[in-house]
Amino acid sequence: MYGYILRRLLLMIPTLIGILLINFAIVQFAPGGPVEQIMAQVQGTAEFSTSRFSGVAADEVAGESRGGRGLDPTYVAELEAQFGFDRPAHERFLKMLGDYARLDFGESFYRDQTVLELIADKLPVSVSLGLWTLLFTYLISIPLGIRKAVRDGSAFDVWTSAVVIVGYAIPGFLFAILLIVLFAGGSYLDWFPLRGLVSDNWESLTWPMRILDYLWHLVLPVLAMVIGGFAGLTMLTKNSFLEEINKQYVVTARAKGVSERRVLYGHVFRNAMLIVIAGFPAAFVGVLFTGALLIEVIFSLDGLGLLGFQSVVNRDYPVVFGSLFIFTLVGLVLNLLGDLMYVLVDPRIDFETREG
Repeated sequence: MYGYILRRLLLMIPTLIGILLINFAIVQFAPGGPVEQIMAQVQGTAEFSTSRFSGVAADEVAGESRGGRGLDPTYVAELEAQFGFDRPAHERFLKMLGDYARLDFGESFYRDQTVLELIADKLPVSVSLGLWTLLFTYLISIPLGIRKAVRDGSAFDVWTSAVVIVGYAIPGFLFAILLIVLFAGGSYLDWFPLRGLVSDNWESLTWPMRILDYLWHLVLPVLAMVIGGFAGLTMLTKNSFLEEINKQYVVTARAKGVSERRVLYGHVFRNAMLIVIAGFPAAFVGVLFTGALLIEVIFSLDGLGLLGFQSVVNRDYPVVFGSLFIFTLVGLVLNLLGDLMYVLVDPRIDFETREG
């Protein structure tokens, strides 16, 4: 097992480099980079302030704009040097890899913060949404999926399947809008807040009140994400248990007089849960880094999903590539942990023997 873990850790290095290389190559063909945006602003065709760019004098920009002439090549060269585009693409890529090896992810083009500071600022929001969403999704989906498998074809299975289909068909952000209309002062009740994870007076509250205030703000966004995400896991659990329940070892155990509960949780559960465990790392990464994007926008939650989206739109390349590297690394580590959980749930699985 230790050899398998070591090989997986070593395999992460070329995987990370390959993902960064592909995305770096794609970015080279994407129009509207930071230099082009400043040039467009100088010429009066973009709508963002030059004060967001360090090293670019406002009076110089204004003078160029008033002159109505083409931009001075020297000025353009200074812009390219400021953003690091004065070097060939391969040199920039190799420099980026060297910086990342030292855990230096650079500084945002548009914010006076490093990439790590930005991620650290946004991480609590996404972690809150992700962990609470996964907790409630698994607490609901796994028992419900098991119950549906045991009572397959019954009235309970039919009406819960209708609920699952609705949850699967309607995106989480539509549920979020519905919840706002119903419970956040939209058209009916005004029970829950609409913005942020805490109230403006959170610092002045006692600790018990702070916890309640935090949970109060989480209710609607987490509920929207759980409703939009529990359907797939429920059906995955049901189908996995149905497949195991119909196997010969279950029939044999029942024939020997083993109780139904012992058959289900002593024999079926361990095998049926393997596929559910295998999907946990991907579910965690998806919820934590990408799945909450629209929810964060709707509820004005400044998390990692919104940060990544804004960085791509604004061509904030240090944040784009730095967050991509970190998120990919986290995903690879979680996938490795998923394999180790396989062994924990079912010791019969031996990756060393399988690879040999």
